[in-house]
Amino acid sequence: MCFVIFCQEEEKELGRQQAPGSCPYCGGKVLAIDFESQCRFCFLPLCYKIKKKYFCSLCSRRLELYH
Repeated sequence: MCFVIFCQEEEKELGRQQAPGSCPYCGGKVLAIDFESQCRFCFLPLCYKIKKKYFCSLCSRRLELYH
């Protein structure tokens, strides 16, 4: 027996702040945006996650952080 679980993920922006550094492509300022991610199954929330994503304020590219 095989079940397919459909999970819909929704993201809501919590806040923005300027991050240190500059964009390697255009030299613009980096924005750090906090998102609340919610995974739902049949309109029931299963889990909550808070994610931080980085974007350039000039060219709007998504930037990745490497350690």
